[in-house]
Amino acid sequence: MPEPEIRELRYFRAVAEDLNITRAAERLGIAQPPLSRAMRQLERRLGVALFDRAGHRLTLTRAGETLVKEAAVVLGALDSAVRRTRRAGLPGRSLVVTAKPGVATELLHRIRARFRAEPDAPDLRVVVSGFGEQADMVRDGRADVAIAGCFDGHGLDTELLTTEPRVAALAAGHELAVRDVLSTADLVTEPAPRWSGPADRDYWLGNPDRPADGPVVRDTAQLLEVVALGQAVALVPASLAARNVRPDVTYRPVPDASPYRTLVLWPEGSRSPWTTWFVETALEVTR
Repeated sequence: MPEPEIRELRYFRAVAEDLNITRAAERLGIAQPPLSRAMRQLERRLGVALFDRAGHRLTLTRAGETLVKEAAVVLGALDSAVRRTRRAGLPGRSLVVTAKPGVATELLHRIRARFRAEPDAPDLRVVVSGFGEQADMVRDGRADVAIAGCFDGHGLDTELLTTEPRVAALAAGHELAVRDVLSTADLVTEPAPRWSGPADRDYWLGNPDRPADGPVVRDTAQLLEVVALGQAVALVPASLAARNVRPDVTYRPVPDASPYRTLVLWPEGSRSPWTTWFVETALEVTR
């Protein structure tokens, strides 16, 4: 039998998410009978059952669970390729760059100024993104290049731009605030903030053995508020501490904490001349 079609994989993903043919058909904007036939056809193509239809409720088989993961990779790669191809076909020369507010955007301002001084440089379209979003935006084609500090590097090429020490952010009345210098061992039992995106205790407290167990935060302002309230302790870049001096938060050096690293990242194996130009400019600026 021929290999599965992209349309069938998209249909399968919808059914696998809803585990209900009727709801999936409504979401896809098609009738229920053609969707049921498409799922049977997909199973015949693969030679395995993807759904267990014996009970009152549709469930995935082991083969179906595997296809959910594999289809996500295939469809994600296709969507990314479509976005990049469409952008490459637009008139003019442009590069979409993303970074989160703070160290990354400050560095991006300097890179952007260098680009504006070069008459042949492509136009930079900057997208300000949230914590942990940059790598996914590059992987799925929403951005061509990013500046980020904490991310999953799967499918990406990177270059290190800067490093800086991290300091512990504590409530002003915290018992550790009376000490001049701390170590990561001092922070082992402290609650760590949890971001709405991917982040872990190893990043916030230098301790990979325990999951983050503090309140959920979505940005730096919220992070500093939960610290000030004594609900969490966090290792933050020294530059962030310098920009956010406040009476209810105390910052203390932690010499054995890993440094905060800022990198430029782009799709693995990319041959875009504009991406290369951006990376080379970023390296020149940070030298």
